[in-house]
Amino acid sequence: MQNPDDTGGQRLKHKTALITGASRGIGYAIAKSFASQGANLVLSAFNEAGLVKAKAELDGYGVDISYLATDISSPDSIEALFAFAVERHPQLDILVNNAGIHIAKPFTDHGLDEFDHLMKTNVYSVFQLTQQAIRHMQNLGRGKVINVASVAGLRGSMNSAAYNTSKHAIVGLTRCVALENAKNGINVNAICPGIVETDLIKGVEQRMETQGMPPEEFRERILAQIPIGRLLQPEEIANIAVFLASSESDGMSGETISI
Repeated sequence: MQNPDDTGGQRLKHKTALITGASRGIGYAIAKSFASQGANLVLSAFNEAGLVKAKAELDGYGVDISYLATDISSPDSIEALFAFAVERHPQLDILVNNAGIHIAKPFTDHGLDEFDHLMKTNVYSVFQLTQQAIRHMQNLGRGKVINVASVAGLRGSMNSAAYNTSKHAIVGLTRCVALENAKNGINVNAICPGIVETDLIKGVEQRMETQGMPPEEFRERILAQIPIGRLLQPEEIANIAVFLASSESDGMSGETISI
């Protein structure tokens, strides 16, 4: 465990994190929080322009920031991303699997190609990237893997069979990989957010509007499902990610934290 006195109050100083889906939303909020805590960053997202913007905004924290535009549905791209990360930071400490897509439609309307693409993006990418990270971390004798799943991985939802299946898979993967590596100094945990104020939820709102539901009604229906009466903010997820990435969570693995 790192001595807190060596970090100057920054909980992730001298650490390096690879974060997928880091150009916006939850991924960007995690990147920002990690940078504020002294972590060096390797950022990944599909859109390079978004990564350039994110890096420019985070440069003020004085940490090392690299980025690589990546199609995480492609195994070759995933392999290239991990090689890129460890080339720049041979002792990669933290992996945050955040990137993913959402498709909302009735179960009987899903095509196999569409389902396959969602699973490659949301599940296969996490499996492959985590596998590479675990091999790397086993050699280091330490490491943190943080999977951003969803409460959709803990329950059922209307018109979300493919998405919920993918998030259930991430929860199961988290538990199994954590168990296998409990004695290797590697912690593997998942965060399961509820509905977060991101571009994803705004996209669903826009799709519902095209189907005849006004934005105000959509928001009312969403808020009626949330006991605290509001959407979560990306920074609230990032706060949990900082805890899971820090030495404070060294005794915790295989857990799914719902927020």
